[in-house]
Amino acid sequence: MFPAAALSFLRCPVCGTGFSVADHSLRCETGHSYDIARQGYVNLLPGDARPGTADTADMVAAREGFLESGHFAGLRRLIAEAAGRAVAEAGGGSGAGAGGSDAAGGCIVEVGAGTGYYLAGVLDHLPGAVGLALDISKFAARRAARAHERMAAVVCDAWKALPITDGAADLVLDVFAPRNPAEFRRILRPDGRLLVVTPTAGHLRELVAALGLVTVDERKAERLEQALGADFAPVSSEGYEELLLLGAAEAAAVVEMGPSARHLSADELRTRLAALGGPLTATLSVTVATYSPRTP
Repeated sequence: MFPAAALSFLRCPVCGTGFSVADHSLRCETGHSYDIARQGYVNLLPGDARPGTADTADMVAAREGFLESGHFAGLRRLIAEAAGRAVAEAGGGSGAGAGGSDAAGGCIVEVGAGTGYYLAGVLDHLPGAVGLALDISKFAARRAARAHERMAAVVCDAWKALPITDGAADLVLDVFAPRNPAEFRRILRPDGRLLVVTPTAGHLRELVAALGLVTVDERKAERLEQALGADFAPVSSEGYEELLLLGAAEAAAVVEMGPSARHLSADELRTRLAALGGPLTATLSVTVATYSPRTP
């Protein structure tokens, strides 16, 4: 079921007006209509849009299985705690934005939300908040729609105008996902926060070296600051590392849910893993950074 509380934060991608629910669809004030899928998500991509590099069903299934195993649970807790602090710093989710939520926690938007794993953790930490899980993959949206009762799953393109009303969000969450700074600033309240989680150059370094995976640019942090600088000012940053012990199937899943899945076939991946033998260690290494929108 699509959460009714999310409606006031969404806008039509064609004309920008608000929505109401009618006959299992979202219908805007000028008559554009978008079906709510039986799995509970809504597709707000324009009719001529193409999913392009959207995660496939196999990639999403790999991500869901791996995350449910609990290997990233520590990171999820850290993100939820950081989100709670950010919302408190931004006024406690007073709902001053266009959505008008008066619940503590306000509206939390995750861009590139995937299965909704991290956003669900944030919503558990902020019991009054409404979550919007945005992803271009319908396979991800299907899973996010059932990840939390206060989460609405929306298919849209992170690189385009987001179907969110101006100033709706108390917090925008971006975990290993595309970043559209101008849109992030538009949908945030003036005193809102952006929380960005990025891999460091040492992320999964053991698997990268052993399997020949795609590496993280050592200048990633510098490039992130350059990309966000015109729209956001840094507030805080902390690193997080954890050593994971993975079986062959789990190691395969963590590879298949990331960018290396597009560069290494499943058969080749399993051949390389079989050659390594035994449980594998891998370092989860990320930076969790908080930003505030700059005044126009």
